[in-house]
Amino acid sequence: MIKVSETAKKKVIELMTEDGYNPSTDYIRVGVKSGGCSGLSYDLKFDREQQDGDKLFEDNGVKIIVDKKSFLYLIGTTLEYSGGLNGSGFVFNNPNANRTCGCGESFSL
Repeated sequence: MIKVSETAKKKVIELMTEDGYNPSTDYIRVGVKSGGCSGLSYDLKFDREQQDGDKLFEDNGVKIIVDKKSFLYLIGTTLEYSGGLNGSGFVFNNPNANRTCGCGESFSL
């Protein structure tokens, strides 16, 4: 399961609406891909369609789809949003990550 914090929920709804997506019917697609300074990086985008093999979660009113391969890396992750002085953006609090980079956009197991 992937959880969504209250601040991330508000930002997701705002961005989905701005981009022409409907937060009540469309999804956030969360994935993991090779790359980044720690070996793996997070991929986050909006999607209107669920693909075969996708896992579907809903937390805090946000619908999330994850492909099977990425799911193994993301179990128990919480999606948060930080708007601090060091920059703003989505942050993945992933209990499976042994090491993360300084920017928080990549990790290793």
